[in-house]
Amino acid sequence: MIILKFGGTSVGSADRMKALVKLVSGTEKKIVVLSAMSGTTNTLLSICTALYNKQNDIANETIDQLEKIYLTQSENLYNSSDFKQKGVDLIKNHFNYLRSFTLDMFTVNEEKAILAQGELLSTAMFHFHLQETGISSALLPALNFMRIDENDEPQLENIEKNIEVELNKYPSVNLFITQGYICRNAFGEIDNLKRGGSDYTASIIGAAIRAKEVQIWTDIDGMHNNDPRIVSKTHPIHELSFDEAAELAYFGAKILHPTCILPAQKRNIPVLLKNTMQPDAVGTRISNINPKEGLKAVAAKDGICAINIRSDRMLLAHGFLRAVFEIFERYKTSIDMITTSEIAVSLTIDNTKYLKEITKELEEFANVTIEQDQTIICIVGNLPKDKAGYGFKVLESLKDIPLRMVSYGGSANNISVLVNSIHKKEALVALNKGIFGY
Repeated sequence: MIILKFGGTSVGSADRMKALVKLVSGTEKKIVVLSAMSGTTNTLLSICTALYNKQNDIANETIDQLEKIYLTQSENLYNSSDFKQKGVDLIKNHFNYLRSFTLDMFTVNEEKAILAQGELLSTAMFHFHLQETGISSALLPALNFMRIDENDEPQLENIEKNIEVELNKYPSVNLFITQGYICRNAFGEIDNLKRGGSDYTASIIGAAIRAKEVQIWTDIDGMHNNDPRIVSKTHPIHELSFDEAAELAYFGAKILHPTCILPAQKRNIPVLLKNTMQPDAVGTRISNINPKEGLKAVAAKDGICAINIRSDRMLLAHGFLRAVFEIFERYKTSIDMITTSEIAVSLTIDNTKYLKEITKELEEFANVTIEQDQTIICIVGNLPKDKAGYGFKVLESLKDIPLRMVSYGGSANNISVLVNSIHKKEALVALNKGIFGY
């Protein structure tokens, strides 16, 4: 069995949904994971914001606007009067449910129930379309099998058991449709896998059923060697190792969410990145390969905050680094990069939710300076530690750009530099020329 995941743009209109039929057809068993229609989740978030602020009139107005969009797409998706009515009934049911939240108190649990509606709608609409076109399929409710624990980690054993129960309900069906992103938490409440969660869903399902392959379909022909939105000359990379892909995804390659790699990697299930607009394009295959030596790709992660922690007593203070790391641990704030000197530590974070509290605690034993609006640029490849020249090639390419931090040696797959975000484009272009010759 294979897993196919399609993002919001792939189901963003009636025409896009119709185009998916060819991609999911065939005799091989498949589970198709769908995101919400493009723009839906952001609109649902704005509805939640209005409800939190007790702006129920604004919430109702936004609900009405979104409902009109869905009714239009439903009208265009179905041909027969029976299925047109099914589409209307489906949409009315979900949007009346949304309106019910404007009548009472609004909490975080209700927010998560609202955010689930996009995937529930897109999967049901596509399933109806398959039925109307005579293609046998079954709808697998993700809320019946997708479960996370108290730490928001997938409960793989639980998922394995429950998805098998769902699949066994349809022994003669080869095509299954399910929701990405949504799940239940340890208390059985509706929850989600956060942003990019549909990729994660596909990878978790692939691991749970030990799929032959997980396919992530987007509107880009694979993972590129640089950001095609910024750099004019890029090319797709046809093959990556799991470790290389994980570095690129974490440090900004938007085509793949970083959480997607680990479940597939643990079960050694290849992940294929494909383009719905160019389905015959090779794409990018991510697997447990022994990658060729060399620099392969560049990615950039914005919104980075650099923290410099300086203490004249550092050399004499046993446990200084432990004290620093314990503060970040208490506030559940991950560190991306770190460099040290005799009297200072510089590190970066991308989550500044608790920056004020972290800074206050650090200042109890050190001088702290903060730099916002930074960008981590990650250069990825297979970089053997006994081979010379890779660090020089990267730094030589960036000789005209001020570097705030450099991290090299922690991984055989990654050289990272930190620059002020105003230098991001200049740095990506310089690396494209210096490394890839474009």
